[in-house]
Amino acid sequence: MTRTTSGTLTTPDGTHIAHRTHHPAGEPTTTFLLLHGLAGHQGEWDTLAGQLQSDGHRVVTYDARGHGASTRIPVTTTREAHVRDAVTLLKELAPTPVTLLGQSLGGHTAMLLAASHPHLVEALILIEAGPAGPAPDLPAQIATWLDGWPTPFESLGEAEAFLGHEAWTRTLERRDDGWYPGWDRTTIIDTIAELATTAYWEEWSRITRPTLLIQGEHGTMRPDEPATMLAHRPGTRTVRIPGAAHDVHLDQPIRLHAEIRAILLDLKLA
Repeated sequence: MTRTTSGTLTTPDGTHIAHRTHHPAGEPTTTFLLLHGLAGHQGEWDTLAGQLQSDGHRVVTYDARGHGASTRIPVTTTREAHVRDAVTLLKELAPTPVTLLGQSLGGHTAMLLAASHPHLVEALILIEAGPAGPAPDLPAQIATWLDGWPTPFESLGEAEAFLGHEAWTRTLERRDDGWYPGWDRTTIIDTIAELATTAYWEEWSRITRPTLLIQGEHGTMRPDEPATMLAHRPGTRTVRIPGAAHDVHLDQPIRLHAEIRAILLDLKLA
């Protein structure tokens, strides 16, 4: 029988990280670590985690620092801190090596982890994520996006209509006058500060593990980024999923699962 366990891990800098482990019915074929994007939460992976669990895999998900049920205002939000959190989780919760699967900012964290800790990684799957930069306007763009949320929402239905997916409403907090985001605005903007000033092509070029890049047909990656990624690492597999935007895992979960199963079969990890 499959089962799911949850808990909270405290990192060396005192940050509390909420996590869940989805256990398959029998001995796991392989283990996944799923990393969500900016302003998101681990519940976004519920559908995919259940599919992979049914396929016989162990799946670990977690709320990144500053997100979901993890510490809302951590002492630091650097890229290094995010990688350390993922490494700590792997050492505590999952036999390594694992398959890393991250979307957007979570994919960027997974990429840096694969570059710096290759012994922990069996394969890398990036969804709408890559090493491109710098992006000086990014903090202002994120601030405009966050400030554009018409909060408080009068109902969860109104929130879902605005945000586009039910999963995005699950961390909203109910107050007397309506529903509010569960994140701290400054923390979220600080989380992407390094992406505004830094490119990560050197880290990308160091990765040695099999890699799949998944884009949405209407995604938000820079137009030239995938081709440049392939130029640096010609063995990278790429796929573009029709009908999907940036949140491929929410827009086209069935097609995404099929692409993941295909690469696992090719790598003999299924």
